[in-house]
Amino acid sequence: MNIITFGTFDLFHIGHLNILKRCIEYADGNNQVTVGVSTDEFNYSKKKRYPICCQHDRLEIVNNIKGITNVFYEESLEKKLEYCIQYNADVLIMGADHTGRFDYLKQHNIDVVYYPRTKGISTTEIVKKTIINVTPFLKI
Repeated sequence: MNIITFGTFDLFHIGHLNILKRCIEYADGNNQVTVGVSTDEFNYSKKKRYPICCQHDRLEIVNNIKGITNVFYEESLEKKLEYCIQYNADVLIMGADHTGRFDYLKQHNIDVVYYPRTKGISTTEIVKKTIINVTPFLKI
């Protein structure tokens, strides 16, 4: 059974680690875990901002987590099925904030599992807090 997941993994934090650990646990040590890391351009198209960490560094971080078998650059949401087929995915694992969004993959014999996000942590919130906390010290 091959597991696949996707994410930006910017400012790597415990929420990122938790979803990857869940993928590795789901794979049960006998299966491949493949991770698509969003490119800088893809992230900009989704969020209208570039990641803080460049795509090469984010991919390198994920690639060096024990239990991750394959890592590649994700360039488009529309290519989810293509990526799943390319990496022979049997199961797509995503955060619960995407519930239902990728259920169409079930038509292609790819199970979809949505896990709850880690409470109280998100890259977007970290960036917002950093901007709020740094702004009083900036000379504008």
